[in-house]
Amino acid sequence: MPLLALLLLLVLLPAAAAADGPLERFAYARAHLGTRVRIVLYAPDEATADDAAEAAYDRVIELNAILSDYSSSSEVSRLSTEAVTAPVAISHELWTVLEMANRLWRASDGAFDAAIGPVVALWREARRSGVLPSAEARAAALARSGWQHVTLDPLARTVQLGREGMKLDLGGLAKGYIGDEVIATLTARGFPHCLFEAGGDTVLGAPPPGEAGWSIAFTDGTSRELSYCGVAASGDTAQYVVIGGRRYSHVVDPRTGLGLTSRRLSHVIAPRGLESDGLATAVGVLDAAAGRALLAAWPGAQGWVHTVTDPPQPDLRPRRLGERGLF
Repeated sequence: MPLLALLLLLVLLPAAAAADGPLERFAYARAHLGTRVRIVLYAPDEATADDAAEAAYDRVIELNAILSDYSSSSEVSRLSTEAVTAPVAISHELWTVLEMANRLWRASDGAFDAAIGPVVALWREARRSGVLPSAEARAAALARSGWQHVTLDPLARTVQLGREGMKLDLGGLAKGYIGDEVIATLTARGFPHCLFEAGGDTVLGAPPPGEAGWSIAFTDGTSRELSYCGVAASGDTAQYVVIGGRRYSHVVDPRTGLGLTSRRLSHVIAPRGLESDGLATAVGVLDAAAGRALLAAWPGAQGWVHTVTDPPQPDLRPRRLGERGLF
């Protein structure tokens, strides 16, 4: 999923007396992935909490170096040149994300497409300049895009791109996957009561000690007690540009090469952040019936969409959060 607005409001309740010993709540926030990455964990003291948080942020940095299309030296960026002439063996981390991209592309009939890098680059420039790309430019970018031109070999764990100039964009998946890995890192170090949040993507471990779950409040006024899952939101609340009086989201429709204009905000809860992140993007692109069908067919997923009815105010300044980050 591209950089998303902070559509989820987290209400983190103080820890009650925990059955597994006295644990304190520690919260951290650092600038990564083009946004604020927030980690909350419960630990017996500040020193051990700080060590655990440091390991978690190290994992964020490590994964960003694999998955970020903003860095020309990242593993996914190198595929744009290396994987066109021959299949390229890739890391376990990148394979995990591309495998999910393939699954989502098939399940959504192409509404989710991680192979639209040229289209995303064109739209990023439109957001900076405030000028819509021409029909010819969009057609040229779309000709170099499309997951149907990506070949994955699960036995050799390789990927090949079928067209010159292709570029993968993992903005609809990477933050969710990184959240999964942060929770796994903290849990493995003995801190299972933890939370990751970054730009509209939240991944939850075990609930706070003595609580039924993390209390998550959504922008449509609902709230739920949740744990051991991914929670994602997709929409244009913070990232958009108004061109010619029309509001365009940062989320690009792979069928048109333009930002979405529907003002629909999607919320998805799924077993993993990797799933909730991608599903929220796909549901936001699909129409209401197709989005409901996708969620109904996806094991363990649930979600809903609501439409923002307030008209956008004329504002030609593009919103550019995350231009130097993952998205």
